[in-house]
Amino acid sequence: MSETIVSLRNVAKRYTRGKQSVHVLEGLSLDIPKGDFVALMGPSGSGKTTLLNLIGGLDKPTSGEITVAGERLDRLGGGALSHWRANHVGFVFQFYNLMPMLSAQRNVELPLLLTKLPAAKRRANALAALSLVGIADRAKHKPNELSGGQAQRVAIARALVADPTLLVCDEPTGDLDRKSADEVLHLLQMLNRDYGKSIVMVTHDPKAAEFASRQLHMDKGALAEA
Repeated sequence: MSETIVSLRNVAKRYTRGKQSVHVLEGLSLDIPKGDFVALMGPSGSGKTTLLNLIGGLDKPTSGEITVAGERLDRLGGGALSHWRANHVGFVFQFYNLMPMLSAQRNVELPLLLTKLPAAKRRANALAALSLVGIADRAKHKPNELSGGQAQRVAIARALVADPTLLVCDEPTGDLDRKSADEVLHLLQMLNRDYGKSIVMVTHDPKAAEFASRQLHMDKGALAEA
């Protein structure tokens, strides 16, 4: 039986806007096995990104239980949650979120500044991550000297450099042309297949979702496997 890396039990998430309570997720339960590559799909406002943020420890549920990599996230305080994220989750966003004044190598090193690794080891690990995603030859380039596809590869290298338990990707190809998007998706597929990385990816793109090993469809805060 496969080890479960993500487990949600009866999770609800509500936001308060003025006097109104907005129910984004209600009574959601989900299990994701270790080594899975899941695509979360659904219309805008369906709760995809909220669910992704809960799984990645960027937000906390209003009620319910969330266990990721053996940790009950709903029980952690802010500082403990930040420490857990740094050790377990690599984030990949639609718009890369790279520091414009830093080289690709220095951008990839950023998560390692939270560790006790010496500078030489941080640099070596960053270069290894860039090599893994096929962009070591751009290590000294700044983000404005990279194409969109190259910038996203740098972002993926940054997400990988601390060897996270889980990769959380929010529309990772949303800002890319089809060719660049497919190259990034092939890379994610390779990381899942060859390195056993567990990946949860939000996407609007049916072609992108085909790269995942399974697809989950969300609508109005509810979840149904496609």
